[in-house]
Amino acid sequence: MQKILAQLVAVWAMVGLLLVPTHQVFAGGDHGHGHGHEEEQEHAPEGPHGGRLLESGDYSVEITMAEAGIPPEMRVYAYKQGELLPPNEVKLEVLLTRLGGVTETVQFNAEQDYLVSQQSVAEPHSFAVEVHASIAEQDFDWHYDNFNGRTEINDRLLALAGIETQLAATQQLHFVDRLFGVVAPITDKQFNLHAPYDGVIKQLHVSVGDKVKQDQLIATITNAKTLQTYQLFSPANGQITQQYLTVGNHTVNGALVQISDLSQVWLELSAFPNNIAKLTLGQKVTLADDDHHSHAGQTEVSYIAPMMTGGHIARVRAVLDNPQGQWRPGMHIQADIETATKQAAVAVKVDAIQTFMDKPLCL
Repeated sequence: MQKILAQLVAVWAMVGLLLVPTHQVFAGGDHGHGHGHEEEQEHAPEGPHGGRLLESGDYSVEITMAEAGIPPEMRVYAYKQGELLPPNEVKLEVLLTRLGGVTETVQFNAEQDYLVSQQSVAEPHSFAVEVHASIAEQDFDWHYDNFNGRTEINDRLLALAGIETQLAATQQLHFVDRLFGVVAPITDKQFNLHAPYDGVIKQLHVSVGDKVKQDQLIATITNAKTLQTYQLFSPANGQITQQYLTVGNHTVNGALVQISDLSQVWLELSAFPNNIAKLTLGQKVTLADDDHHSHAGQTEVSYIAPMMTGGHIARVRAVLDNPQGQWRPGMHIQADIETATKQAAVAVKVDAIQTFMDKPLCL
């Protein structure tokens, strides 16, 4: 059953623009055994209240639908030789068979001068209708097709249109808030390398962009007081991201280069008040850069700022592994933070839901 529902939802999603709705409710087929052809629907017998009229000898019933300001309900009027019968003299049952073979049984109560369905009739109002009535100790059976907004597409057109189906099944739904931000280096993984003694740079063994390992030789310097040379080594694995001085420059206690370990980076995200209320540490973060989601990554929230900025924004941070270096500081990113989950009995994608007769269609 769920597979059938999924197929129907997918077809509606792909061919919604092809559907030509029939707005008249309960129109279609002949008064005995209708087949739902459009030309038959257009000429279906109509009763005094504008509904579908089903006739047999002296007796007839008129099927109507009332939904102005109330949940849709079926109302049925019974006649003998065109004269309205009291509703308590009629016993009635209606079977509605929808796409996928789902059949609903509709029971009725007497109300004013008609019979009214005990339950609301859900949309779409597109089904095969069977009417079983007992009037004056006579039994009557009618059936007809009330198809609304349906179309038929053959296998060749399905293939050409690229229509696909998916199973509608039990699924865990994930609710997310989307935040935007930038990639940033981790502060305590950036090192500005200083010379311990004033002197002149004799040789610089690296340049911007070079990858270095811990204890790798970075510079050779001549001590300004002793005129002896000494060497500077890298304090960590990383990459040269800034070069402040070059050969011949005096160190003057200034940094020579900056070494950044970018094997992990920060995701600095901006959260507004409506986001903050739903965020907690440890929530899953799924992200992509703005370049067509080309670099998927996943991590979790590690920090939420205790104070908002003047722009009513709070900083939310996550640490992301970056072994290949594809997440570069300064890169703009968007991140989906999972704020809640819910188990759904049946779930379909949002884009599989179509609007039909100004209402969302749920098969």
